[in-house]
Amino acid sequence: MSLIANTTVVRGRFLDIQQTVSEPTDIPNQVRYLEDGVLVSEHGKIKWFGAWEDAQTHLPAGVEIQHYPEQLIVPGFIDTHIHFPQTEMVGAYGEQLLSWLNTYTFPTEIQFQDKAYASEIAQFFVQELLKHGTTTALVFCTVHPESVDALFEAAEHVQMRLIAGKVLMDRNAPEALCDTPETAYSDTKALIEKWHGKGRALYAITPRFAPTSTPEQLERAGQLKQEFPDVYVHTHLSENKDEIAWVKSLFPEQAGYLDVYQHYGLAGKRSVFAHCVHLEDQEWQCMHDTQSAIAFCPTSNLFLGSGLFPLKKTWEKQVKVGLGTDIGAGTSFSLLQTVNEAYKVQQLQGDKLSAYEALYHATLGGAKALDLQDQLGNFNVGKEADFVVLNLKPTALQELRQSKSKSVEDSLFALFTLGDDRNIEATYIYGNRAYQKETAK
Repeated sequence: MSLIANTTVVRGRFLDIQQTVSEPTDIPNQVRYLEDGVLVSEHGKIKWFGAWEDAQTHLPAGVEIQHYPEQLIVPGFIDTHIHFPQTEMVGAYGEQLLSWLNTYTFPTEIQFQDKAYASEIAQFFVQELLKHGTTTALVFCTVHPESVDALFEAAEHVQMRLIAGKVLMDRNAPEALCDTPETAYSDTKALIEKWHGKGRALYAITPRFAPTSTPEQLERAGQLKQEFPDVYVHTHLSENKDEIAWVKSLFPEQAGYLDVYQHYGLAGKRSVFAHCVHLEDQEWQCMHDTQSAIAFCPTSNLFLGSGLFPLKKTWEKQVKVGLGTDIGAGTSFSLLQTVNEAYKVQQLQGDKLSAYEALYHATLGGAKALDLQDQLGNFNVGKEADFVVLNLKPTALQELRQSKSKSVEDSLFALFTLGDDRNIEATYIYGNRAYQKETAK
């Protein structure tokens, strides 16, 4: 294949955060905005990035320049917690977490033992991610290995970086959705060996949550993490107060919910815990000490009535955090809408979420939460070329609002407040345009 075929040149307005930070007040100092910039990618990686006036000697001969003069180009959005099998049950009415699982989730997930069905939903799921500007996601599958194969195959087709895994669940669930400690171990080990590090695929050991795994199964999950230390752990933690009480009754010998995971070796640098709405002080300290990460899922927390996540505390305690849509308790694939709800959750607690901090959590901060900050999250040379082209004026209201914006930050805040999939003009994965919005004829 020729060099030109593996090279992409994109020109336009670029906005990113240059490096990870330890305080929200540090973020404005790391904002990089190029009114007329150029990104050159080669074989999926960023080869050069800078101002158009400096780009002439870096433009490969014979390569078409893809120019977006009116749009805003940002790094691809990173979703740190989402369930692909729950795509079809978004907006299921009226329950809180535990009854919601039994009423809606478990009956839906049983269907994914059928590989053809799993593949159909996986392909739809990947297209929805692209349509909403999400370029990387940490994903729950079901207990069936077929669901994992279906998802990674769909992602491989577009070279998308997904982290995913088979659910481990051997109690307190329908028999058709239960495995055993042994099958959980053997199936997961086989899937790790098949998929982890293949192309852009990465694997996550995935206990649904402590109540649906016996101590024996959690022990086997910890064994897998010891045997494959660079894989991820992905599960739920302290989402709902009834859930927390249930965990304490099931594991009375542990100091608390997080201590269950810590006891079995499942906390750590590549461990991502969804929700964490009701952490206790010692659990915040443990999250920091183990370098574990949180996926903040505001649309889900509000929809299920779980509570208000204290985002400010992640800065105070120096705990990594990313944003999660949590489809299907979450109500949108859009990280733009997720940020909109995250802002409101902070308002209800007397805090603020600035536009630049929101951009950080949706891009570079999310990459840090997934231990991928060296590969994703901004436009630094050498990183993977995943980015989104945003139309800031897809509706009459947004066009009017943007015409009154007084700064880049104000314009960005309006986008996060009013935006959705209509704002996604194009999504680039590994340097290639994987999604292009159809224009009305």
